[in-house]
Amino acid sequence: MSVFAALGPLVLATAEEGAEHAADLTTSGPLLSAAWLIPVVPMVLTFAIVFWGKKLPYRGWELAVGSMGFVALYGIVLFFMNMSQGITYEGSVTLAEIGTQALGDNIGSALVFEWGWMVDGLSIMMYFVVGVVGTLVFVYAKGYMEGDARYTWFFASFTLFGGGMLVLVSAPNLIQLIVGWELVGVASWLLIGHYWEDHDASSSAIKAFLTNKIGDAALFIGAIIVGLSVGSFRFTDIMDVIASGSGSPLSRFAFWGGVAIFIGAMGKSAQFPLHVWLPDAMAGPTPVSALMHAATMVTAGVYLIARMFPFYAVDGFADEVRWVIIAVGTLTLFLTGLIALVQDDIKKVLAYSTLSQLGYMVTAMGAGAYTAGLFHLFTHAFFKALLFLGAGSVIHAVHSNNMSDMGGLRRFMPKTYSTFVIGALALAGIVPLAGFWSKDEILASIRFAGSADGYTVAQGGAWLADFVLVVAIAGAFVTAFYMTRAVSLTFFGEYKGDGHPHESPNVMTYPLVALAGFSVVAGLINIPGVTSLFTDGVGARFFAGFHELEHHAESLDLGVALIGTLAAAAGILIGYRIWFEDKETQRARDAFGVPLLYPLLRRKYYIDDAYFYGVVKPLREPVARGVDWFNGHVIDLVVNGAGFLARAAGKLVYLFDQRALDGAINASAGITSFGGGRLRLLQSGRVQQYATLLFAGTVLLVAGFVIYNGLTT
Repeated sequence: MSVFAALGPLVLATAEEGAEHAADLTTSGPLLSAAWLIPVVPMVLTFAIVFWGKKLPYRGWELAVGSMGFVALYGIVLFFMNMSQGITYEGSVTLAEIGTQALGDNIGSALVFEWGWMVDGLSIMMYFVVGVVGTLVFVYAKGYMEGDARYTWFFASFTLFGGGMLVLVSAPNLIQLIVGWELVGVASWLLIGHYWEDHDASSSAIKAFLTNKIGDAALFIGAIIVGLSVGSFRFTDIMDVIASGSGSPLSRFAFWGGVAIFIGAMGKSAQFPLHVWLPDAMAGPTPVSALMHAATMVTAGVYLIARMFPFYAVDGFADEVRWVIIAVGTLTLFLTGLIALVQDDIKKVLAYSTLSQLGYMVTAMGAGAYTAGLFHLFTHAFFKALLFLGAGSVIHAVHSNNMSDMGGLRRFMPKTYSTFVIGALALAGIVPLAGFWSKDEILASIRFAGSADGYTVAQGGAWLADFVLVVAIAGAFVTAFYMTRAVSLTFFGEYKGDGHPHESPNVMTYPLVALAGFSVVAGLINIPGVTSLFTDGVGARFFAGFHELEHHAESLDLGVALIGTLAAAAGILIGYRIWFEDKETQRARDAFGVPLLYPLLRRKYYIDDAYFYGVVKPLREPVARGVDWFNGHVIDLVVNGAGFLARAAGKLVYLFDQRALDGAINASAGITSFGGGRLRLLQSGRVQQYATLLFAGTVLLVAGFVIYNGLTT
């Protein structure tokens, strides 16, 4: 008997396989054929900001926010159109055709490279999130970055960040997705290292870039395996091969291709143990953290798994990789959430929270709950952006990231306080806020995975589903626990800082209010048994034949919802008892000093140390010594040898020039001078002498002619 079956008849609803696919999808129209503008406009305006931004009244900000506003408007229209009638559209332009296929299902055909744009439920949801959240963050950034020395450059990089994500989302093939993937990586490197004078910021940017390269290398390998096995990198072609059955060449390489692609997703979405770069990325400006954690960068890995979902769902392909996905997601959601309990930097609390929530999304994907994972991505974007921008508002006021310098800020910053609390409650999963509905759907989906019809039971893993469900509920407790700590230390008690905190300007607080509104209502578009607008909208895809492979809740699972809510409430209550009481210092107030556990969490399970002492240092120091030896012994030898040879050649050339060339030239000049001197004697000016010489010469010519004629006859 499973753990939750033993809890009694809690199930008032079930999740079941299959989703009714929208019958009549819209597949054409001017709005769809022009959707290539969604990624192109931000990319073009990025260059416009670089070249002309400083000459504009707002130094390029107006172009940046205009680009995101355009995407938001386009995304909102498509979002509501898709929810009402369903949309699938794919447009493309062929860039090149190379060679012929020797492997795969399209043997003999050319390998086609194309630039395109997909408009379906998945991409439209991302257009909406990137556009709406991005616009609010860009507006906020105007106030936050005011006075920055590289203001225009920041907005150029920021626009590139959003544009790169849209290139990734719109991609109809793996090649274009990788282009967008790398654009996002480069832009994040620029933005995390924006304060490059600070050693921590520049080091964090390099750490994020290099850690992501591990995942990127795996993604390249996976894309090559899948693309060459199919004979095409286009998603629709890959899905057609999967639909044709397990006898295709792709099925022979699917497991390793699936593992490699998932490692790529782990790097971008910072899944355990490739999560170490994300908390350090807080060294960048706070608007960057908000956009990175809500609508771009870290969501790219989840998006990739969702785009390739049939690949991981169909038996005979990469379905066994889902065990890996579930394990990695579960470890991430719980272990990283615990680390948030001991962080003093308010942004790092939120960063570890993001890792934990990404773990929920990945776990849901592994359990086959496609729409549940994406629904949490959707709602999480609003309340996580709200929390980061709220943290930025606090940092803007007290000029410190550390909660030890805060306390009592609710009196000075009422708008920031009230909206931050809404975001914290939504993140904790308190009904009826957005996080409750999406997290509850994930819990219900995991429970379904362990039911008689669930995926893990079919694979002999019912016990795993029950274990994952327990961990996920414990994660809900931990989430509420550390957010109660963050709210208490920041906004309650007496102010512990030295400055004079004040509420942020309207350009920063208005986006907070808007995001708070979304954090309240965003979950209402998908209440199992009441409305399924989100599920139906995201379900509008090209791969209608795969809908039976995913599952979502058909009605509320009140048992799981009740347990999840009680866990969150317990986290808030216990957190309140520990941290609400004010003390002289925040350190005295922060009493989470559990022996063994506290130092273990402070050292982040020693994973960063393991990377540094086990990988970085052994590689870096021998490499540094090797480079130094090579420089001193090889390069210097080559350079010195080249110098010696050049010097010897120079001397030889000099001697040749002095002795040979100069001697020949001087001798020629001497001979010419001598001959000229002799000939000069003939120029006497005496006519008689000239006539005598002429006569003598004539006689000699005649004599010579006669002698020659006599000899030849």
